[in-house]
Amino acid sequence: MQSKGFIKLVAVLLALACVYQLSFTFKTRSVEKKAAEYAEQFPLEERSTAEQHYLDSVQNLQVFNLGFKKFTYKECKEKELNLGLDLKGGMNVMLEVQVEDVVKALAGDSQNDPTFIEAIAEANAALKAGTSNDYIGDFVKAYERLSGGRPIAEIFVSPDRSDITLESSDADVEKVLKRETEAAIAASFNVLRSRIDHFGVTQPNIMRLPNSHRILVELPGVKEPQRVRDLLQGTASLEFWLCYDARELLPVLNQVDNLLRGRVEEQAAAAVEEQTAPAAEAAATAPAAAGEELLAEVGSDTTEMTDAAQMQRYDRERNPFFAVLDPYYAGGGAIGAAFKADIAAVNAYLADPAVRNLFPADVIFRWGVKGDDNIGGRYYLYALRVTTPDGKAPLDGSVVTEAVERYAQRGAEAEVEMHMNAEGAQEWSRLTGENVGKCVAIVLDGYVYSAPVLRTKIDGGISTISGSFTIQEAKDLANVLSSGKVPAPAKIIQDTVVGPSLGQESINAGMLSFVIAFILVLLYMGLFYKTAGWMADVALLTNVFLLMGVLVSFGAVLTLPGIAGIVLTMGMAVDANVIIYERIKEELRGGKGLSLAIKDGFSKAYSAIIDGQLTTIITGIVLFVFGNGPVQGFATTLIIGIITSFFSAVFITRLLIEWIVNRWGNISFSHKWSENFLSNTHVDFIRLRKIGYAVTAVLIVLSCISFFVRGLNLGAEFTGGRAYVVRFDKAVSAEDVRHNLAQIFAQQPDADAALVSFEVKQYGNENQMRIVTQYRYDDTSDEAAGDVERILYDALKPLYSYDITFEQFRNTQTDANGILTADKIGPSIAQDMTWNAIYSVLFSLIAIGLYIAFRFKRWQWATGATLALAVNALFIIGLFSMFYGILPFNLEVNQAFIAAILTIIGYAINDTVVVFDRIREYLGLYPKRNLKETVNNAINSTLSRTINTSGTTLVTLLAIFFFGGETIRGFIFALTVGVVVGTAATIFIATPMAYDLMTKRAKIDDETK
Repeated sequence: MQSKGFIKLVAVLLALACVYQLSFTFKTRSVEKKAAEYAEQFPLEERSTAEQHYLDSVQNLQVFNLGFKKFTYKECKEKELNLGLDLKGGMNVMLEVQVEDVVKALAGDSQNDPTFIEAIAEANAALKAGTSNDYIGDFVKAYERLSGGRPIAEIFVSPDRSDITLESSDADVEKVLKRETEAAIAASFNVLRSRIDHFGVTQPNIMRLPNSHRILVELPGVKEPQRVRDLLQGTASLEFWLCYDARELLPVLNQVDNLLRGRVEEQAAAAVEEQTAPAAEAAATAPAAAGEELLAEVGSDTTEMTDAAQMQRYDRERNPFFAVLDPYYAGGGAIGAAFKADIAAVNAYLADPAVRNLFPADVIFRWGVKGDDNIGGRYYLYALRVTTPDGKAPLDGSVVTEAVERYAQRGAEAEVEMHMNAEGAQEWSRLTGENVGKCVAIVLDGYVYSAPVLRTKIDGGISTISGSFTIQEAKDLANVLSSGKVPAPAKIIQDTVVGPSLGQESINAGMLSFVIAFILVLLYMGLFYKTAGWMADVALLTNVFLLMGVLVSFGAVLTLPGIAGIVLTMGMAVDANVIIYERIKEELRGGKGLSLAIKDGFSKAYSAIIDGQLTTIITGIVLFVFGNGPVQGFATTLIIGIITSFFSAVFITRLLIEWIVNRWGNISFSHKWSENFLSNTHVDFIRLRKIGYAVTAVLIVLSCISFFVRGLNLGAEFTGGRAYVVRFDKAVSAEDVRHNLAQIFAQQPDADAALVSFEVKQYGNENQMRIVTQYRYDDTSDEAAGDVERILYDALKPLYSYDITFEQFRNTQTDANGILTADKIGPSIAQDMTWNAIYSVLFSLIAIGLYIAFRFKRWQWATGATLALAVNALFIIGLFSMFYGILPFNLEVNQAFIAAILTIIGYAINDTVVVFDRIREYLGLYPKRNLKETVNNAINSTLSRTINTSGTTLVTLLAIFFFGGETIRGFIFALTVGVVVGTAATIFIATPMAYDLMTKRAKIDDETK
């Protein structure tokens, strides 16, 4: 009873935790709905800006009151369920710092040395061939060999460097080069993070991929892909500027406020006379007024504004300028602070010629890099002083040689030590000597990161920057300073763009498949297992609820494959219930009482359930490690779903069943027609094994022939290339699209057949086509993507029934037609994905084989199971080879296909484990029984479970296949065939093979004796 009470407590706590996590998603949706309502009062082209203005305005507003704590919209947004790019639309970018560029930059003029050039070429060749991941090591070894023993230090010696001298060994130089490469990646990461923070994207994600020179950036909802490409690949601009003292400009700020107030009064007077407000005033003030009304409405929903938000010292009529830029926060180089939503208004005021004339001619304005939480999230505005004739900063980042964070000699505060080269040290000494007591702003990409006060003249080029920093803040500032000497900007090697219209269609398709599959599984279980089946349905509902709550708790991103993973988890979740119920039915047929049958049924099912779930989790982990993006989303939901389904099926179901028995004294586990379903079969599966072997051999041979003759329809992930999904306003034929593209591609100056080859396939409806080309796919220049899109536009424009513009074609934000998704994968990414795919399949097979050998203590069983899994995987690969281009949906071998193979492996072994577990049980119960009889009885006794589990899984897969959308149809087709073949492989390959190996071993032992 105590254990049951504990389980109930855990279930209640989990439910409360899930409600808590999911509540934030509902609240953010509520706020965003009001933002959309607010935006509807504006013209269509202004609604997006107005909606974003509203959301910016409520960033620091407390909109959610849970009693024990109040949450701002920003905090709720951080805790909501994240949607992936395939559901929300947006852009996924993979950038790479080119180590070759770093080495060349560090070599300076020496990079023209013939030996250096040849060594770089050899390192590039090794990298391209995939034979090595150590570019620096390959380069150093090549140089040692080609130079005839000449020290490599000669190439990199520089007056600005102290870490490499003529006496440095090649090993020392190699260490320095690797350290500089790491520093370049860290600096690039810092620059990218800063730029993304100011791009206006909700919930951006940026991460450095471990053990690589790559950085992954995900930007949900981004609307300007080309702007993103330009922004992310631009060279960092680090500058040092002198600041005006805020006290010098406060009188000017007051003049600005008076000027603007006069305008407001004039407009108000004119409005009284004309009984209507001028159009200009309405356009300028309506958004703010309407926004304030709606902000008050949001605040009144649950709680009031934060303390910082309440500190509104000015209204927009009496003090129009101070209402948006509060001078209360002026000090040092900052002349005031503003909320994010008001930054655009401040910029507009400062750009006004009359306002600008009030300020000194040598002042320029720059915003702080991020909002200060100590003042309600406001952003400081800094006034910088131009001191050079050309208007540029007196010093830029090129003079910084090193910047490191450290703790101050006294206290727990951190500081940054900055080193400059000789040229920079000289100018820095003059600058600091002439401006002691003033602030100097450290500006990166136009944003102020810090504006410390110059305490004294600084000689020697070594400066200490302090300012109540934490060690993390000091590290970030050191990275900013280091970014000024980044020798090579990160270049885009892969990018994927998903339009929001296709994202919404994916959500609709995913939800439709989810609902249909869910209803079918509920009906299946309820109709087959009667009352106990309906209890399993309650547990399944609990499972879905827990799964969604856990996903939110871990900050997981829900993708379309992730939804497929949830739906598939539902089909697999009832597997545990099926095993338990079939066990209980066996116990009841054996004459046991209901309570004892329930107890023994659960206890005897645990072993098979745990083994089956663990083997599936193994493949999920492999998927997560070797996959990326949507594949990781699928793996995440699969792993979490397995864990929550185990808890729901084993514990929640048992609580429900025992509650019903205690209350009513009985519970039904079947209808009359399903009571003895497949319970009295006596099929001699071992005798049929040779037929199974023969059929398997034929299928494998056919697969191999097709593989070598037709090959596979490799996706851009494995070949590299650019892939686009294009929507037309009417039905078009693939042949027409192909013909038009061929004509335009042939006109290109670099029209090499190998480079401009392309393929066109219908993608879903007849008005959608998927186009894949390798034309300029290895070109990382900013112009390449635009050039390819222009070629597509020129070729496909005649196929539209109206005059679609280039901007409409490439940007689906303004039109439902045109490019829905764009995916570019460079050759290095394609090569990595190919090896990752091979490794993932091999590792999963080996890991599962080792687990089976360890768990069942017999290598024969592991061999039989692994061989059956390999056969299943090979047949699916062969099937994709045989039927691509024949079946009316995409059978492309891509990452999703690899995910399907691994999922099939995890699912098929689940069924195999159940049969092996029953054989192991029978061997213990009937040690003197003939092995053939034992194996046949084990297969027959688990046949009902096998058919029911496969049936529920197939029901869910078919629902996704028909209703889940085109983007995952090939993925689901592979899973569907895999379930059928995997079930058959368990019965006709895995078990018979283990039997043959065990029999052969027994004969050898007998002969030995």
